[in-house]
Amino acid sequence: MAQTENDALRVELAQLRQEHRDLDVAVEALAATSNYDALQLQRLKKKKLMIKDRIAVLEDQLFPDIIA
Repeated sequence: MAQTENDALRVELAQLRQEHRDLDVAVEALAATSNYDALQLQRLKKKKLMIKDRIAVLEDQLFPDIIA
């Protein structure tokens, strides 16, 4: 894998990790309110899960499992 491509993947990975943390905080804050919108909470959790899946794909590309 070319170094520039590798660097681009690392930048995207860092951005996705930050977005995942931000969504985690938003989900916790929304759930802590007394009358939260369940649909909005579900959407945030779904988006968070999609980001987590993308993070896993990027990590697999950057750090492949090599069986020695």
